[in-house]
Amino acid sequence: MPIDLTEALTQLREGRCDARTLLSHSLERARSPACERVFIRTFFDEATAVAAHVDARLARGEALPALGGLSLSVKDLFDVAGHPTTAASASLADAVPADDDAPAVARLRAAGAALIGHTNLSEFAFSGVGLNPHHGTPVNPVTRLLDGLDRIPGGSTSGGAVSVSTGAAWAALGTDTGGSLRIPAALQGLVGFKSTARCIPLDRCIPLSPSLDTAGAITRSVRDAALLHGLLSGQTVKPDRRPLAQRRLAVVQELMQDDLEPAVAQAFERALSVLRAAGAQIEVCSIPALTRVAELQAGGGLPAFESWQWHRDRLATRGALYDPRVALRIRRGETILPDHYHALLDARRRWIHDMTLALNGYDAVLSPTVPTQAPEIAPLLLSDGLFFATNARLLRNPSVVNLLDGCALSLPCHRPDELPMGLMLWAPGLQDATLLSTAADVEAALTPIAEAH
Repeated sequence: MPIDLTEALTQLREGRCDARTLLSHSLERARSPACERVFIRTFFDEATAVAAHVDARLARGEALPALGGLSLSVKDLFDVAGHPTTAASASLADAVPADDDAPAVARLRAAGAALIGHTNLSEFAFSGVGLNPHHGTPVNPVTRLLDGLDRIPGGSTSGGAVSVSTGAAWAALGTDTGGSLRIPAALQGLVGFKSTARCIPLDRCIPLSPSLDTAGAITRSVRDAALLHGLLSGQTVKPDRRPLAQRRLAVVQELMQDDLEPAVAQAFERALSVLRAAGAQIEVCSIPALTRVAELQAGGGLPAFESWQWHRDRLATRGALYDPRVALRIRRGETILPDHYHALLDARRRWIHDMTLALNGYDAVLSPTVPTQAPEIAPLLLSDGLFFATNARLLRNPSVVNLLDGCALSLPCHRPDELPMGLMLWAPGLQDATLLSTAADVEAALTPIAEAH
């Protein structure tokens, strides 16, 4: 298996490699056919300068910065000083370069990241599928190696996930409003961590739904996810060192296991069996509040109303430059009255209260990240009906955690000869450290699955 960011940093500290060599390998992959349509714009020269600076520091005997001059990609929603931010939309093609970095970008840069480029996404991050009619859609490189078919990368952080799965980047900065980190991670065999939203600043980042938007990273391992979360949040992630056998895990009966593809259902049950054998306490429980999710999302819910407020003037003058499918979803917010919006916020607060009470005492809930494996791209391009049905299906499970204002992590639970599938661990807000520690133990227990053939 390829090494992760943490191992690469260890090799740098021990003098077994240098930052410029590792960056050269990353840029080679970034320029390869596997990364076609991944980058909206690249920062390769700037990244090379960062790696050279890190090597010079090491040569002087100075400490290695936290990210060691290694390559990271940035979703084209975050401002990067000196470059425009366009949300992969033709309607923002004339955007002027940003004066300053977004705080999340600045924290990565200060930690020694070599930022290699702005990555492609579903336009304005408004889809879990990952299609983009303006810049083209990156093909899922993991599934292509398995069956040769062009399957979706997952969205909305499509290019970011592909940059990690191809080795162009060690981690990808992205956003998650309804699953946009976890969906592509699940479909490409990666780790996607959605922290509690308030932990990481979203200033100078183009919004989708401020009530639900979360900044975070896609990585190759849980320990990398913990590293990136600590840097992005500015908080020390204190590990919870209880063994897996002392962790209480839940599997809920409502919603999260409905209409699973057979392969996903099999992989989920296999993962539960492995975890039980490793000593995990897994309880099947009922949470009736989950049946109210549909009410909170009716008519487009919070994303429709809040995106309409940001886009309404631009749609009036540049609507023809939008992806019609994205514009259609945004325009649903035009009919939502402010009174209904505030009532929806109140209903969400009550729902969060009920869910938090129901989950009290559990370290995490276990669910399939998404109920399907990556579908092929071509049929989705041809049929609006199929596209919207697929999008809703992909968003169903992960969006629950955004409504909860909680934290969640998707990690791989498939065998090497299977298309990637994700296991999602989730919990109410501000349980990020416990969730990351639990996920690390779950990842270790599932490693034999990943290595079996």
